[in-house]
Amino acid sequence: MSPGPARTPPLADGRRQRGQDNRARIIAAMLEIIHSGEVTPGAEQVAQRADVGLRTVFRHFQDMESLYREMSAVIEGELRAVVAQPFRSEDWRERVIELIERRSGAFEKVGPFLRASAVFRYRSKVLGIDYARLNATMREILKHQLPPAVARDQLKVEILDLLLGFESWSRLRREQGLSPKRARETLETAVRRLLD
Repeated sequence: MSPGPARTPPLADGRRQRGQDNRARIIAAMLEIIHSGEVTPGAEQVAQRADVGLRTVFRHFQDMESLYREMSAVIEGELRAVVAQPFRSEDWRERVIELIERRSGAFEKVGPFLRASAVFRYRSKVLGIDYARLNATMREILKHQLPPAVARDQLKVEILDLLLGFESWSRLRREQGLSPKRARETLETAVRRLLD
């Protein structure tokens, strides 16, 4: 009779689960700190918020860049979930307007994290690549909604990509002080005029 599958001892399972729980708490702590307005939290702050030791933070993450990379993956997942929803409109112009609505909601939610990762993005090749990939994905989603004649109009695509990007949203909200509703209306008006 052959032996059954090897079983992991309960102690090892408990350690693994504790490790997964600690990792999740560290990521959640990082997100909470950044959401509260702190753009560049230190490892000590994260450890304190997660209620773990500093060594535990660095057991799961080699450095703060790797923790930002994990945060970047969470942000990208949130944005992808928003844009993956089916469109309500059959008209391509209205689908572009829907993209503004969707992105404004997503940018409002993940804006603090995108601003925080920007601090590290210029020092981190990996975060720079992640951000470039996110922007390329959002650009392709936009282009996919455009009829071929408009998609071939390079100038129009560049303007649309700029208007629907995070930087435009951030400027309207932070530097120009517009409410989310007013910022969205501003972008919708600009896009409608461009596409008429």
